[in-house]
Amino acid sequence: MFDIRAKQIQKAYSNALRLGFNNNSKLVFLSDVHRGIDDNADNFSQNQHIYFNALQKYYDNGYTLFELGDGDELWKNKRISDIKEVYVNIFWMLGKFYAHNRYYMIYGNHDMEKRKQAWAAQNLQTFYDDRLNRDFPLFPDITPREAIVLQNEDTGREIFLLHGHQADLLNCELWRFARFLVRYLWRPLESLGIKDPTSSSKNKQKKEAVEKELMDFVQNKMIMIAGHTHRANFPDVCGSNDKQPLYFNDGSCVHPRCITAIEIVEGRISLVKWQVGTKPDGAMYICKKLLEGPCPIEDYFK
Repeated sequence: MFDIRAKQIQKAYSNALRLGFNNNSKLVFLSDVHRGIDDNADNFSQNQHIYFNALQKYYDNGYTLFELGDGDELWKNKRISDIKEVYVNIFWMLGKFYAHNRYYMIYGNHDMEKRKQAWAAQNLQTFYDDRLNRDFPLFPDITPREAIVLQNEDTGREIFLLHGHQADLLNCELWRFARFLVRYLWRPLESLGIKDPTSSSKNKQKKEAVEKELMDFVQNKMIMIAGHTHRANFPDVCGSNDKQPLYFNDGSCVHPRCITAIEIVEGRISLVKWQVGTKPDGAMYICKKLLEGPCPIEDYFK
């Protein structure tokens, strides 16, 4: 019998938006950006230039972007308008993806407000450019999703996309209580260096519990790509006697000095890291490093 967490994952899968992809598709999966307001509690601000550069490269190279939840930090911050004002360049870049039908938004526990269509209509349609004193289109008519299922048009294989908080009782069913703790207790303490013990991204036992729930659900029947734990995962392509659950995690965009992402290009899946590199002459630049893969997706089903 399913427990409440397994039921939440199953519900997300059953209600997911279905999209097709093929071996010509170029897809990138990012999550846990946690865009804030560039204050002491904004964990994303240190990586904002790396992230913006990565978005530019993905846009220029024809990728479709899937944001797998917690794109905006709406637990520590009450108004997304404040976040859009700080990161207007990033929202401009995301708007370009969306204008070309290459951006899909999944909500997580830290941006759960996006699940309400009325909230999305009020807050995600436009952004205000203060220099020109007018609103510009951002995500007109967007519908943020709890989950998306990608189906290979040739093989029928499925890739299940979700944030992953569905496997975490405190951050799913009790998310309003968790938000209260973060906003009014842990946010001020975080500036003093005290970590939030309720967070699955900072608590080893919680990470492992969430990952086990997600792995138990997916097993080997489909590929899952999630976020939430901030811990990247890329299963090995193993023999039938040692097959790992097909659970991938794209990590986060708030790692110290880097962001991580999952890419699927021409039917092959990879885990990559974007970071600041240094040339021999001391010049700094932003580069992409391959961490795992690329591995043919079909190899995971053999």
